[in-house]
Amino acid sequence: MTLPALVLAGSRDGAQDPLARLGKVGHKALLPVGGRPMIDRVLSTLEQTDGIGPVSVSIEDHAALRTLERPFTCLPTASGPSGSVALALEALGTPLLITTADHPLLRPSWITAFVREANQSDCDLAVGVALKATIVRDVPHTRRTYIRLRDMTFSGCNLFLMRTPKARAVVTLWQSLERDRKRPLKMARTLGYGILLRALLGRLSSTALVARFSQLTGAKVALIPIDDGRAAVDVDKPQDLELVEMLLARSA
Repeated sequence: MTLPALVLAGSRDGAQDPLARLGKVGHKALLPVGGRPMIDRVLSTLEQTDGIGPVSVSIEDHAALRTLERPFTCLPTASGPSGSVALALEALGTPLLITTADHPLLRPSWITAFVREANQSDCDLAVGVALKATIVRDVPHTRRTYIRLRDMTFSGCNLFLMRTPKARAVVTLWQSLERDRKRPLKMARTLGYGILLRALLGRLSSTALVARFSQLTGAKVALIPIDDGRAAVDVDKPQDLELVEMLLARSA
C-alpha cells in the first residue's frame, strides 16, 4: 500500500510573484533552481521515495505545469493553504503526505524517516520540524523563523502527514485562524489566553502545546524532528535561492 502525496503550489500573485519575476517564469513553482524548476525537484524526490504515490499538485493555474514530464494530478486551490489542504482531503482522504513546491532540497531519506516516526507515534497529524541546534549545525548562515518553547526551539520543514480522518479537525482550526489573522484578539480567544501568555513568558512546553491542539480538535498532534537542518530551508526570498543554489552545488 502506497501513501498519496500532495504538493502545495498555490500562488496568489502568479507571474507577478517576486521570485517568479526574478526567475522570469510564469509561476513561482517554476523558479529555476540548479537549472531545474524547483517543483520538478520536489516531484522527483517524491517519485524516488519508496512507498509514496500517487502525487497531486494543488495549483491555481494547471496549465503552468504542462511542460513537466512527470506523473501527477492537478487539484484546485482555495484562498489560502489551509483551504487548499481541506479541498485536497475531500478529494484524496487520509492518510496523506503534504509538502510544498518551494522545498527543492527535499530528500527521500527525510520523508522515509518522517513517515516512520509519525506512524510509530500513533498520531493523527504529524508535523516535521528541525531543531534550532540542528539548523545551526547544518546551515549556519540561514535565517529561519523559529518557534521558541520551554523545551525546544524549532522551525517548520514544510512536511506534514495527515494520518487519520481526525486530522481534518486540525485543518478546520487552521482555516479559522487563517481567517482571523488580522483579528489577533479573536485568534487569542480561539487558542486560549492562558496558552498564549505562557508562550509569551517562555513557559509553554511542546507537550502543553500539542495537548492544547488535541483539546481544541480531538486530534493527536506530533512534532517529528528531522535530523538535517537543510529540511527547514525553503525558497521564499532571493537570499533563500542563493543559499539553496550553494547547497546544491556543494552536494553535486
